[in-house]
Amino acid sequence: MASKMGDQVLLVVAEEGDEFVAGALNFIGGDTLFGRLWGCHQRTYYPSLHFEACYYQAIEAAIELNLKTVEAGAQGEHKIQRGYLPVTTYSCHYLTNEHFRMAIKDFLEREAAQVKLVMKLLHESGPLKEVKNIAPSTKVHS
Repeated sequence: MASKMGDQVLLVVAEEGDEFVAGALNFIGGDTLFGRLWGCHQRTYYPSLHFEACYYQAIEAAIELNLKTVEAGAQGEHKIQRGYLPVTTYSCHYLTNEHFRMAIKDFLEREAAQVKLVMKLLHESGPLKEVKNIAPSTKVHS
């Protein structure tokens, strides 16, 4: 991967002594750092290591590389307290079984309204608040 993607890969590793104990694999595309894979050694618990490797180091790298966005990936309410509010993601699949395809289509149509509502509520109650009336088309988050 490194030989083909070079500067588009950011690997964060954690070591204990001479042993690798955890890692977070990120990819860089355009102005965004995409966090995609995390793993750690199962024999020992490392408090906060997941957040350090996956989020804090990603944010620090994005700042150093002058990237606009850190995309932490889909799912995970634990991300909200770190300032990662949910965004809509898309997926494309083709199912050959027509009955299965129709059942999934029906479910997704019903689920979409619920997901939209939950995202709205999470944004309204999230840790970042938009400050209004500062200047036209200016948004400040705190």
